[in-house]
Amino acid sequence: MKKISRRSFVNKFGVGLGASVVMTTLPSFLTASENPQKPYTGKKINIALCGLGNYAGMLAEGIKASQYCNLAGIVTGTPAKAEKWKAQYNIPEKNIYNYQNFDEIKNNPNIDLVYVVMPNGLHKEFVIRSAKAGKHAITEKPMAISVKDCQEMIDACNANNVQLAIGYRLHYEPTHLEIKRLGQEKVFGKVRFIEASLGYKTYDTLDTKTIVDKNDRNEWRLNKKLSGGGPLMDLGIYCIQASRYVLGEEPTAVTAQFGHINDKNRFSETEESISWQMEFPSGATANCNTSCGFNIDRFYASADEGFFELSPALSYGPFEGKTSAKELKFPVINQQQTQLDEICKVLLDNKKLPNHITGEEGLKDIKIINAIYKAAETGKKVLI
Repeated sequence: MKKISRRSFVNKFGVGLGASVVMTTLPSFLTASENPQKPYTGKKINIALCGLGNYAGMLAEGIKASQYCNLAGIVTGTPAKAEKWKAQYNIPEKNIYNYQNFDEIKNNPNIDLVYVVMPNGLHKEFVIRSAKAGKHAITEKPMAISVKDCQEMIDACNANNVQLAIGYRLHYEPTHLEIKRLGQEKVFGKVRFIEASLGYKTYDTLDTKTIVDKNDRNEWRLNKKLSGGGPLMDLGIYCIQASRYVLGEEPTAVTAQFGHINDKNRFSETEESISWQMEFPSGATANCNTSCGFNIDRFYASADEGFFELSPALSYGPFEGKTSAKELKFPVINQQQTQLDEICKVLLDNKKLPNHITGEEGLKDIKIINAIYKAAETGKKVLI
């Protein structure tokens, strides 16, 4: 069987355009691309991408397809990347920054928002610098690597009267909106049990750089200072998120177990696999797994009067699933374009971003992740 890497998965399914499927009951959600109308010709939010790894490329294509935002600038520490992106996306020289002169962005009225797409451990620095420059910020998830960092990011944005969003793209994806509806509206009765798992076999082909040597420690996801942890931070957060928004509840306690380490040289700082269990106020439990030692991508919810499930479930899609009553089929969307358009429409209207994508939401995830690590390290149940 051909080995599936995270990169091949992303390249095959990442942008998710052009599929034609039959739609079941869609939640109250229509993007501009799904609701034919005259093209938007008003003011757009000008975005600078900070960090130009593989996912930044997906975001750039999402911006290119969007109606409410524009790729106006870039921030990179690699001059060759700057030249490539400048030519590819027609970015003015005056809107190109490096990590040293980044603070000068405060003097640039042609940039409204900075999207931070850097290693987890650098999110705090560049969100705070963006806020001090008077720019709105979006940062990829996880929001940061500690509760303290998250709170400092929230405080900095509030102090500088800018808004902070976390890149929860699945919050705008119609299949996930449907499983959220099925769970929270108790369509099949009360959800009692959730299983959520996401893993990719090996980190050999992750999106930040090509690893020449198998034991290359420059891969930032293997560096705890930059990553904050292993696959729990990178992938497990999707399992946490799905469990939370399907139930509409916050976990009250967790137990956890580290998995077997197959490559002790590469995983001397971060876990290779981890399993955890979450307890919720309603009595529901969630059993979750994440790994870079095996491939898995599924979600299952058991309720009093039925079930619903997805596989693929928590990656870039296309998502496939069913309930105990019917198949789940929704249009495949450009997840990055949809997320950015929905965020930018709110900013253009000078309204507050919805709570489910703000820094406070990101902070909740980090508190849960910290509790999971503590439970795995101590072997004890940890209350949240």
